[in-house]
Amino acid sequence: MIRLGRRAFLQHGSLLLGATALNATSANRLFAQDAAKPASRFGLITDLHHADKPAAGSRYYRETLGKLAEAAERFKQDKPAFVVELGDFIDAADTVEVELGYLDRINREFAAISENRHYVLGNHCVDMLTKQEFLDGVQRKKSYYSFDDGGIHYVVLDSCFRSDGKPYGRKNSKWTDANIPGEELEWLTADLKETSHKVVVFAHQRLDVTTTHSVKNAAAVRQILEKPQKVLAVFQGHSHENDYQEIAGIHYCTMVAMIEGSGAENNGYSSVNVQPTGAIQITGFRRQKKYNWQA
Repeated sequence: MIRLGRRAFLQHGSLLLGATALNATSANRLFAQDAAKPASRFGLITDLHHADKPAAGSRYYRETLGKLAEAAERFKQDKPAFVVELGDFIDAADTVEVELGYLDRINREFAAISENRHYVLGNHCVDMLTKQEFLDGVQRKKSYYSFDDGGIHYVVLDSCFRSDGKPYGRKNSKWTDANIPGEELEWLTADLKETSHKVVVFAHQRLDVTTTHSVKNAAAVRQILEKPQKVLAVFQGHSHENDYQEIAGIHYCTMVAMIEGSGAENNGYSSVNVQPTGAIQITGFRRQKKYNWQA
């Protein structure tokens, strides 16, 4: 057994205290770094309308490949846990074969960004194609579902149903007649009830307005989202312009379309951080607006 004199003990004690203070300082730094880290980070794009056809009005169909490539380079740096496209991934075609060709081409580039990726159905995605054809084309099983990442619960919605409940496909629909049917609403209610996490929702047609761009039964959907008081935000596309509303404590953020305008300066995409507290930071690039929502 080693015995220390009083002086040696005090000296040794001082050393121990100094080391403890150093460790506490280091721990505080590490804690601060951890607190700054997002619970979850994802990349977000919408309304590419990819098609091999000439520009029409403000829509430059053939340029979305280059715009997506720019977003891909950004996502390589940001290293999101997953990426999401919010619908109208492709534009409509007159034949199934042509529309599948559009889908195959753009999806090769999107799939190269991340193995963990999610597709929201837009009205143009299932104009000529059936939902099953689109899902098969992107190797996915369901058009609406949920998943968890970093302690956040994510919900993907499908609003591509007619008022009579029939799904879009084979040019059987009007883009102004978007609905979430009863079966999906029941699933959403149960899904939100079961999760203990904070929630973020992805949609194509808008849930925050009553216009031609909105889901017809948006008010009923909002009631379901509001009831559990878990939903932080809804990210949506469809109307092609930046827009934002807060309704009953939920952030409704409409993202800018990638298809609109010619040249890189008219691109739009974002990287989104969701903090453990529920705070959300949206880093928008090019025409996409930035947001910083506190918990």
